Amino acid sequence: MQTCSFKETEAFSVCARMDRKEERVLVVQSAGNTARAFAQVCSDNEIPVVICIPEDNKHDLWFHKKLHRCVKVIAAPHGCDYYDAIALGEKLAQDPRYFLEGGAKNVARRDGMGTTLLSFVEKAGRIPDAYFQAVGSGTGAIAAWENAERLAADGRFGENKMRVYVAQNAPFTLIHDSWKAQSRELAALDPVEGRRQAEVILAKVLSNRKPPYGLAGGMFDVLRESGGDTFTCTNDDIMYWLLQFRNLEGYDLLPAPCAAVAALAQAVHDGKVSKDECIMLNCTGGGTLASMAKGYVLKEPDLVLDPSAPAEEVIAAVDRLF
Repeated sequence: MQTCSFKETEAFSVCARMDRKEERVLVVQSAGNTARAFAQVCSDNEIPVVICIPEDNKHDLWFHKKLHRCVKVIAAPHGCDYYDAIALGEKLAQDPRYFLEGGAKNVARRDGMGTTLLSFVEKAGRIPDAYFQAVGSGTGAIAAWENAERLAADGRFGENKMRVYVAQNAPFTLIHDSWKAQSRELAALDPVEGRRQAEVILAKVLSNRKPPYGLAGGMFDVLRESGGDTFTCTNDDIMYWLLQFRNLEGYDLLPAPCAAVAALAQAVHDGKVSKDECIMLNCTGGGTLASMAKGYVLKEPDLVLDPSAPAEEVIAAVDRLF
């Protein structure tokens, strides 16, 4: 995977599901890794796409060569977060010439990311007892659970007793706070405070103020049905486990999966998992530094747009890019 992120699996499946005669422009909203994955896949296959990101996350848009001109990046200005990038995309999609990729509600996206679990089961020969992943939206964890259910229905890989454990980077802990309150509704989060929290965390891709949490089949249902739980970790914890993982396993991780490693450490300490269990740890980002060491170029935003601007202004500005 050229982008060193498992989000590349969703980019391939989403783009493959698009009609070959599709004339509208795809719109993708991302906090970083999904943007890099879709930009790479769409560039390689010359699929027109507009990618909406927070400007503060533009450093995640690194590539080994210049992207095809069919890829356009628009950004919400400094101080904005992923939710603001979502707002930009939604305004753009009000024009019939553009359409949203769909996020967690897109079955192709979930099935693409779910291949990580299929890959694990292919090697292990069984459904894991516990699954650990860092989450912003939780779509990857939802995808893993859906595929575990399918594998259990198949019958060759055991019953689905997989507990789903997810991690967030404090102080941005919206899913964790909502789950610990045992509420299907998301905990209250002031937009200004949410942006501040997103700005200070190392794992910025984990800062989604609008995750698919309470809807049917969302993160709340997955945690409840699987008997799972949520964990949090600090920036210091992330740096500690980044160094530990590199020293013990021999390769580097992105900040987000370091949160998943921290969650596993907490679960072991708390007795939530035992040493004889089969555990899947989603460590996306392995090899990032080694890959970037080969040389890379950064994709600067083509436009920086105010997410509070009228939809007509956003559409007109993006139209000029094409």
